[in-house]
Amino acid sequence: MAPTGKRKLAELSLDEFLAGGSESEPDGGSEQEEAARPAEGAAAQRRQGGKERRLRQARPAGRKKGKASEHKDQLSRLKDRDPEFYKFLEENDRTLLNFDDSDSSEEEPLHKPPDTLEVASDEDEDDEEQQPVKRKKVSLISVSLKMVEEWKKDAERRLTPKLFHEITQAFKAAVATTKGDSGGADPSKFQVTDAAVFNALVSFCIRDLFRCLQKVLLLKTPKNKQKMVLPSTSPLWSKLRLDIKAYLSCTIQLLSCLTEASVGAAVLQHVISTVPYYLSFPKQCRALLKQAINLWSTGEETVRVLAFLVLNKICRYKKEVYLSPLLKQMYIAFVKNSRFTSPNALPLINFMQRTLTEMYALDTHTSYQHAFIYIRQLAIHLRSAMTVKKKENFQSVYNWQYIHCLYFWCRVLSTIYPSEVMEPLIYPLTQVIIGCIKLVPMARFYPLRMHCIRALTLLSENTRTFIPVLPFILEVFQQVDFNKKPGRISAKPINFAVILKLSNANLQEKAFRDGLIEQLYDLMLEYLHCQACSIGFPELVLPTVIQLKAFLKECKVANYCKPIRQLLEKLQENSGYISSRRQKATFGVASREAVEQWEKQVKEEGTPLTKYYTQWKKLREKEIQLEISGKERLEDLNFPEIKRKKQNENKEEDKKEFKDLFELDSDSDEENDGFPIKGKAKAKQASDDSSEASSKDYGEDDDDEEGEYEVEEEEEELEEDSDSDEEAQEAAQGSQGPRKQRSSARGMSRSDLEQLAQGEEDIVADLTFSDDD
Repeated sequence: MAPTGKRKLAELSLDEFLAGGSESEPDGGSEQEEAARPAEGAAAQRRQGGKERRLRQARPAGRKKGKASEHKDQLSRLKDRDPEFYKFLEENDRTLLNFDDSDSSEEEPLHKPPDTLEVASDEDEDDEEQQPVKRKKVSLISVSLKMVEEWKKDAERRLTPKLFHEITQAFKAAVATTKGDSGGADPSKFQVTDAAVFNALVSFCIRDLFRCLQKVLLLKTPKNKQKMVLPSTSPLWSKLRLDIKAYLSCTIQLLSCLTEASVGAAVLQHVISTVPYYLSFPKQCRALLKQAINLWSTGEETVRVLAFLVLNKICRYKKEVYLSPLLKQMYIAFVKNSRFTSPNALPLINFMQRTLTEMYALDTHTSYQHAFIYIRQLAIHLRSAMTVKKKENFQSVYNWQYIHCLYFWCRVLSTIYPSEVMEPLIYPLTQVIIGCIKLVPMARFYPLRMHCIRALTLLSENTRTFIPVLPFILEVFQQVDFNKKPGRISAKPINFAVILKLSNANLQEKAFRDGLIEQLYDLMLEYLHCQACSIGFPELVLPTVIQLKAFLKECKVANYCKPIRQLLEKLQENSGYISSRRQKATFGVASREAVEQWEKQVKEEGTPLTKYYTQWKKLREKEIQLEISGKERLEDLNFPEIKRKKQNENKEEDKKEFKDLFELDSDSDEENDGFPIKGKAKAKQASDDSSEASSKDYGEDDDDEEGEYEVEEEEEELEEDSDSDEEAQEAAQGSQGPRKQRSSARGMSRSDLEQLAQGEEDIVADLTFSDDD
């Protein structure tokens, strides 16, 4: 039975194997048999269904029924009883045979850790609950003025790492009071409860602490000012590093809490001096940049300037690390805070444009990547508005943010020029601006057109690129009827600098045409001044001269004709000057270098148009400052206001008595050919009501027209207009003709007029300023 069992061991079932084992050793102890049978039975099952899987099941079976020593003895006896099976175990599962008593320790961790872990977790939870209680029980040291004075004296004498640590902890406690921070992950051992102590401590840290720290670190001043010596190079840096890091973090927190502009300015000045320390800690430096951008875009004027200095200083020394993300965040902040434009907000928006332009000028390669992306975004908005043609798409283009962005990129390209990197962006930006002008070419959006034309003028002047701007200016002369009588009279002029569109009521006002003529005059003069020294100036202004002459023939309002006639004469004078100069030239048109040299020489000598532009610019800047501040123009303040009594308040006899006198006054200064004819027709009517209406209409209208003419005449005198006296004489002669005809028709003598004039005098009131002024 034994040999047979040995030969066919793999074919035996579990019962047969156990029966065979009991026959081979009938005298064996029952305990040993019971301990060996489970192991042997498991081995037989492994060979039948998967020897390796069942071998793994043998070990837990042995461990469950006996100790490790007994199991080892059973395996040793198995070598004698079944050598074939023992050999199989050696080949497939040797770890089972090399069983050691030390392996029994594996059983204990399987059962004991749950008990110990449960106890440990309970204790940890109790400790966590008790820790805040213990922290509250710890008594904090209250900082006094005496302590601050002692720290200040000790720091002046010698600043040790221990002393710096105490001052930093006290500063941390002071800053924590600004946000009501009572605890935290790493609370300070000090507390600041008095406002005087807070001011003394913060003042000491901002003014004197880092000056003493600089002496301790023994930092050498660099020979090259463009390079910065970081404090991390000091041998004492390792001892002071953590306290300096905590102090810098508290300074950023203090910046975010301050509301007083003067205190914020003092802290920012301190931050500017500690920029090298921030550069040693990238995390704190990023937090400082974020806070500085917020102050740069929303703070008070002084705070904005100091915040920009912080940003600029960090980027100049760590350009490769911080410049690109900083440009992105600053541009987003600029767009976010330029949504609304008012006379008060416009200077701040211009400040952000100029300072952000300086940041883009630090690295042209980085700036090109940002400019390309953002100009492309502007083009995408414009393309969607041109294709979809819905109100929402138009509003995405015709808004302040879009216009300010266009002007900003014109300023960037103008400032960085000449630059081979940025120059390819001039053409796409110009196309976007021209497309913006043509999107909705209506009279309501003339203010927006003016802003776009100014952006193109700025770009053309500084990049020496010819951009056809004049057609967009001259187009307005053809679209607006300046001879049309205004539907309503406005009290104040329209400030085109802070509006993008006009209402339908604005289009009917007299102030609209007055302001429009003024804007067209300014825009043409600014653009042609850029081209005044060009050798092709006569050919450039020829279409403009033709258009302006046609306008002067059609327009009957002398107040509009004066500035246009003056501009026309200056253009013709400058054109004649350039023509006479280039007739003496000995080079050809193909010689570009000679042409540039000739234009440079003409620019240095000056032309009639450039000399006039210099005088006009000084006067115009004063007017713009008054307009931005929300005040009336200077010329309007030089004349008293005349208040006439309303005719319906007088008696019927007074109306008849003063009726003819007012008709004479109404026609005295009227220069429009249509008005005197209409006045004569109404004067011939017999009805009293019709004559009253005519005197009322022309009296009020002419009063406004008269004031406007006087303002324009005064402006021309300041601008040294040589033809103003001649035109005034012609206007006076023209107005005297109808006056003589009417006086003779009515048959009133000079004595009758003097007798009528002895009635009540006109009331001359002093100028009164509104609350806005």
